[in-house]
Amino acid sequence: MSKERKKKIPNGITFGMVSVIVIAIAIVLILTSIKTYLSNQIYYESKVVNKMAREVSALKAEKIMLEESVEALRFKNRVTDTIFTIQEDE
Repeated sequence: MSKERKKKIPNGITFGMVSVIVIAIAIVLILTSIKTYLSNQIYYESKVVNKMAREVSALKAEKIMLEESVEALRFKNRVTDTIFTIQEDE
């Protein structure tokens, strides 16, 4: 009977314990690789968004400059048309 008791009590590391450890490590590696992948994708998408935001702000500034230029040309055109009209009347 004493031999049967010793066989039933596991000594050391069993195959079941090793399989649980391997499965746990595999799950941790899968989860960390998914997190790393998602973090990289978010980083690259944020780079694209930041580039687009810089382009938008540059285009808005260029629009303001062009509107001011157009307004100056309109004013100049009205003034020169008025001067030519005054000279023709004389």
